Amino acid sequence: MAATPVYLITGFLDSGKTTFLRDTLQDSEFLDGEKTVLILCEEGEEEYDAAILAEKNVTILTVENEEDLNPRFLMEIKKTHRPEKVMVEFNGTWSVSKFLENGFPSGWELAQMITTVDATTFETYMSNMRQMMMEQIGFTELVIFNRCTATTKKNTFRKSVRTLNRRAQVVYEALDGEDGIEDEIELPYNIDAPVIEIEDDDYGIFYLDALDAPQKYVDKIVQFTAMIYRGKELPKGTFVPGRFAMTCCADDITFIGFLCKGEQANYFKMREWVKVTAKIKCEYYKEYEGEGPVLYLEKIELTKKPEEHLLYMN
Repeated sequence: MAATPVYLITGFLDSGKTTFLRDTLQDSEFLDGEKTVLILCEEGEEEYDAAILAEKNVTILTVENEEDLNPRFLMEIKKTHRPEKVMVEFNGTWSVSKFLENGFPSGWELAQMITTVDATTFETYMSNMRQMMMEQIGFTELVIFNRCTATTKKNTFRKSVRTLNRRAQVVYEALDGEDGIEDEIELPYNIDAPVIEIEDDDYGIFYLDALDAPQKYVDKIVQFTAMIYRGKELPKGTFVPGRFAMTCCADDITFIGFLCKGEQANYFKMREWVKVTAKIKCEYYKEYEGEGPVLYLEKIELTKKPEEHLLYMN
């Protein structure tokens, strides 16, 4: 018997969750008469048409308190409604990690988590409600920025998201409701050069672009300055040359870099600054949860620490 898919839609109030769900539930390609339960965890300005949803075989249930969205409640839904699909419009102030840790009834599984964001308030929320934003983005598979305009800082937003969650896709929806597409980073270096020289300030852009589209970097040779990381969890004969990056404040500093294979690095110490020349391959690595960039070291040498050693990804 096929598992019952659970779709979790997160985001703050008025970020576009209801509009997204309403359109999705009325899409015959997504929902074609399957018995579906829609769990609403907050009430926004937009509303659902109960009659239309009833025709689609969708039952609406409401949860007002976070503690009520628990395994017992979900089990009761399973027994009473026997849904074939479950949609959850999550409250943006509740804990995503706690909800996921509680688990689902046997036979249910999380199919997808999507986070909607109001592009006009994203920077404010990142500054003032950072932990909540980080939790939503950290678990999600897709971030949809709504209400985008010509002045929306797409590359900046993308950097913030991908630094927190390397798996997340990012799309943008215009004010007029036109379908969004994933934004492309403008590369400040020549990707077709015999050796792609990555300037210190451009390492973050290189990291995100190679992570997004590793295939276009296959067999390319890159050269950049980085710090050596060699942890016990890394395979023998490997290290990670990378940089510390800050997304919005000092509490959000994280180390970003790609696995690099090369015995030459054994002669260098942890946290030493080096100039790395390496060829890029696309291979499976568990930290990527699939395939991603893996560097093959061609040359490594000590170098000076960059004047601005911390990358700013916002």
